[in-house]
Amino acid sequence: MTQIAIHLVVTDPDQAVTWYAEALGARETSRITLPDGRTLTVDLLLGDTPLAVAGELPGMGMRAPGALGATSAAFHLTVPDVDAAWARALEAGATVFEPVHDAFWGERTGQLLDPFGHRWALDQHIRDVPHDEIVSRAAALFGGSATA
Repeated sequence: MTQIAIHLVVTDPDQAVTWYAEALGARETSRITLPDGRTLTVDLLLGDTPLAVAGELPGMGMRAPGALGATSAAFHLTVPDVDAAWARALEAGATVFEPVHDAFWGERTGQLLDPFGHRWALDQHIRDVPHDEIVSRAAALFGGSATA
């Protein structure tokens, strides 16, 4: 059983579901539609991770990143071919947050913003890196000293 599930608040759940399916390969598992036709929430699976998508409910404190002016989390999605996944996401309307690059911790990675303001890192493992090397490289990159 998965220990954590993601519940994203977006401005338009129907558009978001289409985007997450096309760009990230999510598949819909259930949907709740209100009597007036509005979509309340849609449950998806992204790989084996549950992903719920719901519209904003400002009176209940549920706001999309655009309404807040920022997003405070990045979701990491491991993919077999980061360059192909990256191209697919950009073609579907994502914007670049951090370009794809080979990172010192052994991943080929890049970060993008989906059309609903959520930040996603697409990751592909390219090599094993000893922990001490990661710590040393982090210290050199971010200044100061890091500890293991």
